[in-house]
Amino acid sequence: MDSEFDRDTAVTLREPGVYDAELSAGWTIIHAVNGGYLLALLGRALGDALPHPHPFTISAHYLTPSVPGPAVVRTETVRAGRTLSTGQASLFQYAEDGTEVERIRVLASYGDLDALPDDVRTTAKPPAIPPREHCLGPGDGPAPIPGSSAITERLDIKLDPTTLGWAVGAPSGKGEMRAWFGLADGREPDPLSLLLTVDALPPTSFELGLTGWTPTVELTAHIRCRPAPGPLRVSITTRNLAGGFLEEDAEVWDSADRLVAQSRQLARAPRG
Repeated sequence: MDSEFDRDTAVTLREPGVYDAELSAGWTIIHAVNGGYLLALLGRALGDALPHPHPFTISAHYLTPSVPGPAVVRTETVRAGRTLSTGQASLFQYAEDGTEVERIRVLASYGDLDALPDDVRTTAKPPAIPPREHCLGPGDGPAPIPGSSAITERLDIKLDPTTLGWAVGAPSGKGEMRAWFGLADGREPDPLSLLLTVDALPPTSFELGLTGWTPTVELTAHIRCRPAPGPLRVSITTRNLAGGFLEEDAEVWDSADRLVAQSRQLARAPRG
């Protein structure tokens, strides 16, 4: 638990299937807690509750915005098989009158990534990102990411300059975001942190000329293999913004040029 990420996603078993947690203000965007951080916290609880250790696929519906403070995670084992187990989990917080409010509901399948065969047949290629020293992070320019974004202090993000037009008032309109990614305290990536990684970059809506909070409605992540040590490369694209909603497709590649995670989410476009 030397990493802030591990401490802040920690859960404490209260009784079988029920965990207490404390949502940290360090992972907020504006006033809401980041969806990837929440997914990782729920993923940790399911990893403890299910007989298999690693998330293979996990789908979350974000029902109401989460805020820093106490939370309760309730898990249920749906099925436990030989190679995969399926479970569901919900995260609750407390209203002012003391009643519970459900924030997120998750359905996931877990397995053992280390037991998978080595055979890989793919046409996917790592994203073309300039060397890390030629990319830019939040501290490299005078313009901060719009809004109050405490999470940026916990991330080591270096963005591809060709996806940074929004930061200088000239968005490309392409709906693309690419970056080198890591945790600021140097913690190496693992299957659990990949759940944060798929939802940690600035939203592609910035490059579409829209700024402000882009809340996630639903997010599905696939963890394909255990990542190698070293920085990750993340590519996120949006092809369709319609009716006030947009999709984001993410790919995460490790230092060994392997596709380690994929995700798709539906998000509400900023209203500004």
